[in-house]
Formats: sequence, structure tokens, C-alpha cells
Amino acid sequence: MLYLSEVVIGRSIIHKVGNKLEEGSLLLSEKELTPDDELQNILKNYFFSSFKEPVYYQFISLDENPVYQSVGNIFKDDDQFVEESRKIAQHLFDQTYHPKIKHGELYIVYFNKCVIDDELCNAIGIFKSENKDPFLKVLQKEDNLDVTYDIGVNVNKLDKGCLVFNTEKEAGYKVCMIDVSGKSKEAGYWKDDFLHLEQRKDDFYQTQNYMQMCKGFVNEVFNEKNGVERADQIDLLNKTANYFEEKEVFDLQDFENKVIENEEVINAFKDYKNNYADDKDLEIKDQFGISGNAVKKGKAQFKSVLKLDKNFHIYIHGDRTRIVKGFDPSTGLHFYQVFYEQEN
Repeated sequence: MLYLSEVVIGRSIIHKVGNKLEEGSLLLSEKELTPDDELQNILKNYFFSSFKEPVYYQFISLDENPVYQSVGNIFKDDDQFVEESRKIAQHLFDQTYHPKIKHGELYIVYFNKCVIDDELCNAIGIFKSENKDPFLKVLQKEDNLDVTYDIGVNVNKLDKGCLVFNTEKEAGYKVCMIDVSGKSKEAGYWKDDFLHLEQRKDDFYQTQNYMQMCKGFVNEVFNEKNGVERADQIDLLNKTANYFEEKEVFDLQDFENKVIENEEVINAFKDYKNNYADDKDLEIKDQFGISGNAVKKGKAQFKSVLKLDKNFHIYIHGDRTRIVKGFDPSTGLHFYQVFYEQEN
């Protein structure tokens, strides 16, 4: 878990980073910011609001990673803060070789009193604001009010961000990262080219990948092409979701016995699991602690809706034996019988 309510901004600075490919410029500040208490609170809300349910990453290629080296130097001696922040900005500028990368302000911030997984530590934040929004300014002139506008940063929308916590340095630190660019072609420069991050292979990683793999198995193998009714597909997805919600530890053999049950399907699942891990270059364990955050995010992708033409949607949440599929030769139509005790 990540607790940032007591965080204090120790040091901070802003640099401006243009698009090198578009002949943009790099403006490196010489002096740090000196925000008062009110501005500190606004900045903290801007920096932290997107990190409510973080996914943890770590730096890779440590000996050749400029950001890893710079944050390590700051953690070791924060008197190097300004100089190392300038190196970070220069490194980001050097990575802006895609024409769609936007220019923006780069905030480097040294935080005190962060708590991550019950450990008190300092952190370094690297944030980039790219998008600007119009905002209204109401002005009083004697007894009248007038309105004008300006363009600025929306403090409720952080474009790109990275929090590096001063823990587990040898493993590449614990890092949180966001990028609203999503999966667009230019998005990779922040995570891959600039920060050189990969997701930590922790419980979140294992839970997330296993749930995605189970969904893929249902869609690609345990499907109607192989003689599986849609209701049975939904039933397996429901059992999978319930298992991850109710258990604290995932165990493959227990999962196979309690969720999949059928030996032929279990063998097909094992084959799919091995191929899935190889194709995506994943390290999937047979036993791990289940991450509640990963379950919450992954369950939303488990659809329990049986769609019948454009007329009906049946939501299947429980007992599979209470819905039976049939065919009426007199009309040439398929049908479902649904059995229940009471109507709500």
C-alpha cells in the first residue's frame, strides 16, 4: 500500500523540455522552487492524485540507466539535487525523437515522509505536464465584474509521472509510473526510452497475468468452436473470479481441482498456460499471494452476460445448473430455460 497523506516536499525544481526532433529547446532552471504551504498542497494533489492504486515497477539496465544513476546520487546526497535534476531533463530531451511527443514542463521533486508497504522512506518524483487547458479569470473592477481567460495546467490531470522510492535499490528501486498516452506509438518513450522500467514480478504481476491468461483460455480454447456452450464459458469465468476474490493465496493444483474440475479441460489449460507464458515472455508461478488491487481491476474484464440476438441479455452470476439450453424444431429457434425460486 502507498500512503502519501503526510508527505512533505523537501526540494523541487522545474525545467522545460521541448521536442528535439521539432527543433524544440531545453530550458534548464538554475534555482529551486520555494512553494508556500498552500502551493505545496496544490502541487501534492497534482502529483499524487493519479497514484491511488499503484502498479509497481523497477529500473532495468542499472549500470547504463541515467535516471537510476541520478536518483541514486540524489538519495545519497541531496545537495546534488539541482545538478542531477538537470541531467534527468537533458536525458528526457534526448529521447524526444518522435514527432508527436509534446513539449512541456518537467518537475523534479524530493519528497520526505512517504510510506510504502509500511516502510517510511523518501522518494523522488519526476512529472511532466504536456496538455494545457483554458480557465476563466473573474476580475473585479470597482463595482463591476469582468471575465477573461488564460491557458494553464489542469492540476487534476497529470500527464506523465514517476515516483521512485528509496527502497530496494539493488533491485532497481520500487517505482510507480503513469502515462496518459496509453499504448500510442509515442507513449513508449516515457516508460521504455526515458525511464527504462519493467513491471515488478510481485503478487500484483502474478495475479494480473493469471487472470488475463484465464480469460484468454476461455476465449481461445474453452469456446463454442470446441463445443463449449457460452453459459459454460461464463460459469468458468465466474468461478475463476470468485476463486481470486475469496482466496489469499493462489495454488495451481487447488485452482484446477476447485475451478476447472474436468481432467481433459485441466490438461488443455496446462498446455495453454505454457504457450501463453512463452509467447508473452512471462514468468508465471504456480503459487503466489493474491493481490486485491489486481483482482479488482481484472474482474471488470470478466463478462458474465449471455447475449441473445438483440432481444435479451441474461446475466449469469451463480448456479450453472439452473440454466438449460435447448432447440425448438417447430420454430427453428434456440432457447434457454431459467429456473429460479423467487422473482425480485
